Amino acid sequence: QVQLVESGGGLVQPGESLRLSCAASGFPFSYYDMNWYRQAPGKERELVAVISSAGHTNYADSVKGRWTISRDNAKNLVYLHMNSLKPEDTAVYYCNTYVKDRPNWGQGTQVTVSS
Repeated sequence: QVQLVESGGGLVQPGESLRLSCAASGFPFSYYDMNWYRQAPGKERELVAVISSAGHTNYADSVKGRWTISRDNAKNLVYLHMNSLKPEDTAVYYCNTYVKDRPNWGQGTQVTVSS
Protein backbone atom coordinates (compact mmCIF):
# COMPACT_ATOMS: atom_id res chain seq x y z
CA GLN A 1 0.00 0.00 0.00
CA VAL A 2 1.43 3.33 -1.09
CA GLN A 3 1.90 5.79 1.75
CA LEU A 4 3.14 9.36 1.52
CA VAL A 5 3.61 11.41 4.69
CA GLU A 6 4.52 15.08 4.49
CA SER A 7 6.12 17.13 7.24
CA GLY A 8 7.94 20.38 7.78
CA GLY A 9 5.23 22.97 7.23
CA GLY A 10 4.68 25.92 9.51
CA LEU A 11 4.28 29.65 9.90
CA VAL A 12 7.13 31.79 8.58
CA GLN A 13 7.70 35.41 7.68
CA PRO A 14 8.21 36.62 4.10
CA GLY A 15 11.74 36.00 2.92
CA GLU A 16 12.33 33.06 5.22
CA SER A 17 12.91 29.42 4.28
CA LEU A 18 11.36 26.04 4.98
CA ARG A 19 12.16 22.49 4.04
CA LEU A 20 9.30 20.08 3.46
CA SER A 21 9.84 16.34 3.61
CA CYS A 22 7.81 13.47 2.23
CA ALA A 23 8.39 9.95 3.51
CA ALA A 24 7.33 7.32 0.99
CA SER A 25 6.62 3.64 1.47
CA GLY A 26 4.81 0.75 -0.16
CA PHE A 27 6.41 0.99 -3.60
CA PRO A 28 9.93 0.90 -5.09
CA PHE A 29 10.61 4.57 -4.51
CA SER A 30 13.77 4.99 -6.58
CA TYR A 31 11.97 3.96 -9.77
CA TYR A 32 9.24 6.60 -9.55
CA ASP A 33 8.95 10.27 -10.34
CA MET A 34 7.88 12.34 -7.34
CA ASN A 35 5.90 15.57 -7.32
CA TRP A 36 5.02 18.40 -4.98
CA TYR A 37 1.68 20.14 -5.40
CA ARG A 38 0.08 22.95 -3.46
CA GLN A 39 -3.46 24.17 -2.95
CA ALA A 40 -4.27 27.63 -1.68
CA PRO A 41 -7.70 28.49 -0.26
CA GLY A 42 -10.23 28.88 -3.05
CA LYS A 43 -7.77 27.79 -5.72
CA GLU A 44 -7.13 24.62 -7.67
CA ARG A 45 -4.31 22.31 -6.74
CA GLU A 46 -1.21 23.17 -8.76
CA LEU A 47 2.00 21.33 -9.55
CA VAL A 48 5.05 23.18 -8.22
CA ALA A 49 7.97 20.78 -8.58
CA VAL A 50 8.86 17.43 -10.10
CA ILE A 51 11.84 15.15 -9.72
CA SER A 52 12.20 12.17 -11.99
CA SER A 53 13.52 8.78 -10.99
CA ALA A 54 16.78 9.84 -12.68
CA GLY A 55 16.94 13.05 -10.66
CA HIS A 56 15.86 15.49 -13.34
CA THR A 57 13.86 18.42 -11.97
CA ASN A 58 11.24 20.84 -13.20
CA TYR A 59 9.47 23.74 -11.53
CA ALA A 60 6.48 25.98 -11.89
CA ASP A 61 7.46 29.45 -13.05
CA SER A 62 6.20 30.90 -9.76
CA VAL A 63 8.85 29.04 -7.73
CA LYS A 64 11.69 28.65 -10.24
CA GLY A 65 14.95 30.01 -8.88
CA ARG A 66 13.64 30.09 -5.30
CA TRP A 67 12.95 26.43 -4.56
CA THR A 68 14.71 23.11 -5.03
CA ILE A 69 13.28 19.61 -5.10
CA SER A 70 15.57 16.74 -4.15
CA ARG A 71 15.36 13.10 -3.20
CA ASP A 72 17.20 10.58 -1.06
CA ASN A 73 16.58 7.16 -2.54
CA ALA A 74 18.36 5.41 0.34
CA LYS A 75 15.85 6.86 2.79
CA ASN A 76 12.77 6.99 0.53
CA LEU A 77 12.49 10.71 1.09
CA VAL A 78 11.72 13.62 -1.19
CA TYR A 79 12.31 17.20 -0.12
CA LEU A 80 11.15 20.62 -1.13
CA HIS A 81 13.59 23.35 -0.13
CA MET A 82 11.70 26.63 -0.18
CA ASN A 83 13.68 29.87 -0.02
CA SER A 84 12.53 33.48 -0.24
CA LEU A 85 9.00 32.59 0.74
CA LYS A 86 6.21 34.97 -0.21
CA PRO A 87 2.69 35.40 1.19
CA GLU A 88 1.34 33.97 -2.07
CA ASP A 89 3.14 30.71 -1.28
CA THR A 90 0.67 30.12 1.54
CA ALA A 91 -1.04 26.80 0.83
CA VAL A 92 -1.33 23.19 1.81
CA TYR A 93 1.53 21.28 0.20
CA TYR A 94 1.06 17.71 -0.99
CA CYS A 95 3.47 15.00 -2.01
CA ASN A 96 2.34 12.91 -4.98
CA THR A 97 3.32 10.01 -7.15
CA TYR A 98 1.61 7.85 -9.76
CA VAL A 99 1.86 4.11 -9.25
CA LYS A 100 0.28 1.93 -11.95
CA ASP A 101 -1.25 5.12 -13.36
CA ARG A 102 -3.09 5.85 -10.11
CA PRO A 103 -2.41 9.07 -8.22
CA ASN A 104 -1.33 8.78 -4.62
CA TRP A 105 -1.40 11.69 -2.18
CA GLY A 106 -0.20 12.46 1.27
CA GLN A 107 -2.33 14.22 3.86
CA GLY A 108 -0.65 17.56 3.17
CA THR A 109 1.28 20.02 5.30
CA GLN A 110 0.27 23.64 5.82
CA VAL A 111 2.68 26.44 4.92
CA THR A 112 1.69 29.94 5.98
CA VAL A 113 3.80 32.94 5.01
CA SER A 114 2.79 36.03 6.91
CA SER A 115 4.31 38.95 8.74
